[in-house]
Amino acid sequence: MPSKYRERLAATCDGQLVVTVDLRDPCLLIYPQPEWEDIERKLVRLGNLDPNARRLQRLLIGHATDAELDGNGRILVPPPLREFAGLNKKVALIGQGKKFELWDEQVWNDERQKWLAEGAKDGELSAQLESLSL
Repeated sequence: MPSKYRERLAATCDGQLVVTVDLRDPCLLIYPQPEWEDIERKLVRLGNLDPNARRLQRLLIGHATDAELDGNGRILVPPPLREFAGLNKKVALIGQGKKFELWDEQVWNDERQKWLAEGAKDGELSAQLESLSL
């Protein structure tokens, strides 16, 4: 991880992170501890009467694992989470605003190519996306 991101994470969360599963893609989600605490509170407030809420809580909270950023910008990812995301030797760390995604590098490359092809095929963006003026 580049030093500017390590420094920002150190200032934001003292290098304390939470790793959990992504429910839609074969990757892991990595949150700074304060961001995760907000998400966890929201998940707990859902209650557990709704089966979808219970499933979401079980998967996200149940897999949530504390991790600490070391001096070289690395974290130790436990085997069950590595297996879930199919992580091999090479990985891709993708910044997503208030969180990161951790992908197996080959899976990331394949998915990225697929998304680029879909975008070229679809051609048009929704009005909401057009308004971003990226």
